Amino acid sequence: MQAAPVRATPIPSFTDALRAVESLLLSSGQRTARRNAWTSVLEDRRRAKDRVEAQLVLEQTFTAHS
Repeated sequence: MQAAPVRATPIPSFTDALRAVESLLLSSGQRTARRNAWTSVLEDRRRAKDRVEAQLVLEQTFTAHS
């Protein structure tokens, strides 16, 4: 009787397959989170710039009328 051939790579279990799918989904989610965070940073910078410009206009208006 011959022994069964030994596999070099074991067959992944159901748990291993779920972990692989989970890691793919999380990495995609992390990319989305980073993209959303960067968009928020850019939006915050734009709002800060608008605030500074509005403040300058108000200051110029008040000094012109004083």
